[in-house]
Amino acid sequence: MKKLFLATLLLALAAPAFCQTDKDDIKKTIATMFDAMRKGDSTMLRSVFAEGIVFQRVGTKKDGTQVLENEKPDGFIKAVGTPHKDVWDERITWGDIKIDGPLASAWTPYKFYLGTKFSHCGLDYYQLMKTKNGWKIIYIIDTRRTDNCPD
Repeated sequence: MKKLFLATLLLALAAPAFCQTDKDDIKKTIATMFDAMRKGDSTMLRSVFAEGIVFQRVGTKKDGTQVLENEKPDGFIKAVGTPHKDVWDERITWGDIKIDGPLASAWTPYKFYLGTKFSHCGLDYYQLMKTKNGWKIIYIIDTRRTDNCPD
């Protein structure tokens, strides 16, 4: 009985360490996406996306109504991989990361710059899945605005 108690205690104490490793790996996956954007490297970008990734945006029409917009992943990948005059630099703040087995979500406020010039800000929300090749992004939705930026 004593051995069972000790084994259970050790597992309970070790669980947070495994979660932290996953959180670090999730952060690395998302950071790689932004490194790819800064470099204009579509191959690096594809390396963190799962097949079938979905992109959406919560947008605001001119009349102020909210709308859900769908974006084609290949269009985003092509835009990132096309040379630009200015570096695409999205600067995020790490928010909440939640993990349940092979599924994770991450909430990251951001500010986006073209070169050194501020462009827009908002929030990115990611869904990721753990694969045999590590964490892959399966879904991204964001908001975009030019004022009231998150810190």
